[in-house]
Amino acid sequence: MLPAWLSHVDGPVLRATEAPSIEALHGELLRQWGSSEVWRLSYGLRSVIVKRGTDSQSGEGTAYERFVIPLGLPAPELIHAEDGMLVLADVGRVTLEQEPSAEGFLAAAELLAEIRSRAVSGPSGFPPQRVKELADRIERISFDVGPLTEALAALHRDAPFGVVHGDFVPKNLVTDGTRWTAVDWPLAYVAPYLSDLYTLVRDATALGHDRGPIVAHYVEIAGADPFLVDRQLLAGGACFCLLALDFVVTEGQRTIPDSGSWIAPLLAELEDLLDQLS
Repeated sequence: MLPAWLSHVDGPVLRATEAPSIEALHGELLRQWGSSEVWRLSYGLRSVIVKRGTDSQSGEGTAYERFVIPLGLPAPELIHAEDGMLVLADVGRVTLEQEPSAEGFLAAAELLAEIRSRAVSGPSGFPPQRVKELADRIERISFDVGPLTEALAALHRDAPFGVVHGDFVPKNLVTDGTRWTAVDWPLAYVAPYLSDLYTLVRDATALGHDRGPIVAHYVEIAGADPFLVDRQLLAGGACFCLLALDFVVTEGQRTIPDSGSWIAPLLAELEDLLDQLS
């Protein structure tokens, strides 16, 4: 059964699929969380992706307006946006999560280099002072976060700003067999670090892949300084952990009941990254 909220975007869906009616569509539920619901709707060979987001997932239309469309980022075409609901082009049926090959992770590194090649200016979505603000809100950090504040200040001075996808993980990297695309952009912001490369490598190593070739491939494609990338990775990883912890504490435990179990591992990961930044 299709979701009742589909009636708010039925016009754009029918035009895109050329279906004679909503009843003629085939619906496939792709994802359902407390704050996000994603469907593939198809009629014959034509299909679209329809999303509804609330809470932290409600800002994808704004991210398209600020970053994706003006910068021409490798994301699904936005067909329609309305009140937290989006109709998007269907860019493929296979994700890196479903087929986590070494070649796929290298392709994702190339995709990230393409995203980071788009020149952007501030303001930063994660200035140095935000470290203490988040740490105070999380209230569970017993170690010194000063090294991250210092590292971020240096990166804001020395490193180029770029768009951070914010959830650059295998489930959000999709291929049609020819081209890779990053989907799910509601958390996008601007920053001088590489949390997206960190999360990509984090998942790759968890699946048994070697991080070295992925980072080296990114450095080569991006034409980046490997020493700077190393600092951007560490700082980006620490910022990812802070944002993930903040999400769990402020929203996740309500929308994703099991997310409370993420807190201890994230704290340990954050402490290790700060040790490496010291």
